[in-house]
Formats: sequence, structure tokens, C-alpha cells
Amino acid sequence: MKFLRYLVVITLLLPYIATQAHPHSWISMKTKIEGTGNQITGLTMSWTFDSITSAYMLDGEDLSPEKKSKTFKKITESVMENINLEHYFTYFYDGEDPIKYAFSNQGTLTQDKSKLTLDFYIPLSAPKTITNTPLKLAIFEPSYYVDMSWGSENDIELAPELSKLCSFELVPPNPTPEQVSYAMSLGVDENPDEALGQLFTQTVMINCLT
Repeated sequence: MKFLRYLVVITLLLPYIATQAHPHSWISMKTKIEGTGNQITGLTMSWTFDSITSAYMLDGEDLSPEKKSKTFKKITESVMENINLEHYFTYFYDGEDPIKYAFSNQGTLTQDKSKLTLDFYIPLSAPKTITNTPLKLAIFEPSYYVDMSWGSENDIELAPELSKLCSFELVPPNPTPEQVSYAMSLGVDENPDEALGQLFTQTVMINCLT
């Protein structure tokens, strides 16, 4: 999984990261739920990588003024290709039924000081007509090597027409003390626990009136 290695292998290069700690890389997210009328059409994402991960992503790349644009385009295409294979690490449900996405490889990578930000759009495979059934959105890397989180509810937005019909709540994770201890006990050289990330992820609950 090239994208996951892209973010995780840095842990082998950073001596000051504790050998018993999760996660090792951080992504700060902003999400807009797009739609018109009473239909959701997709998700607009903005992911900002921490400084160390950003530096690793650029390590060895040609960042000369005449090549930087081409380099960023190459990195963007690689990241988009690989997160697409992982369904964008994005889990969207209508009740218990998963909402499917269409393929998208369009993204933009920008740099602000030491951090990189990836902006991209995830179209739904078909518009989703809202009902009274709650919708659930979660974004996480399953092993929890990469912390993906919204800073607050201000980082989540409903399209104007949807906001007339829907509201949302950002629900924090609630792992048990035993689950926290287990996560902290895993060393960087151990096989990843692919069920761990879901325990530590935030959830956006969307409720609509029709």
C-alpha cells in the first residue's frame, strides 16, 4: 500500500518518536458535504499533513522553481491513485448501508511553510436523496498509524441548500482504557492492527428533516 508506506515509513527515520506510541503521522482535515436541493452529491476534502510527513513526502524530489509545479503534480497523482484504492479512507453510511463513491483522481497539492495540503473532491456514484435516517461519516486509516481528525465542528460544512434541511454533530471517539493501553503498547516494528483506527476515529452524525 504505497500511500500508507508514504506516511508511515517516516517512523523508522525519526529517533525521537517513542517506540511505544500511536499514531506516527497526523492529518488535519476539513470536509464540506456537497449537494443541491435534497441530495448529497459528494465530499470536498482538504487534508493538511504535519511538518515531518510533509518533509518526507518531498524528500529527494526536485523542488527547483522550474520543476516544482511538475513535482507537485506527480506527487498528487501518486497520492490520489493510492487513496482511491483505499476508498479515500472515508466511510459514509446511510444507516447501516454504505454510500458508494465514483472514481476521482483530481486533486491539488499546495505548500504553506512546512506543511503540505491536499485538496480533492470525492463524487458519490449517484446523488443521495436525504431521508430521516441518520447519515454517518468517518475518516480513518485502519491501523491508526496515521491520525486523521477534524479540529472542531468548524472544520465540517454543509452545502447551503443542505444546511436548510440538515444538521450535524461531531462525536468524539470513546475507546476503553484497555483499548488505549493496547494501542500504546504496540511497537513501530509490529504488524499493524487493521481494526485499531476505527476505535479512535471521530464520527460525524448528520440528521435531516424531509
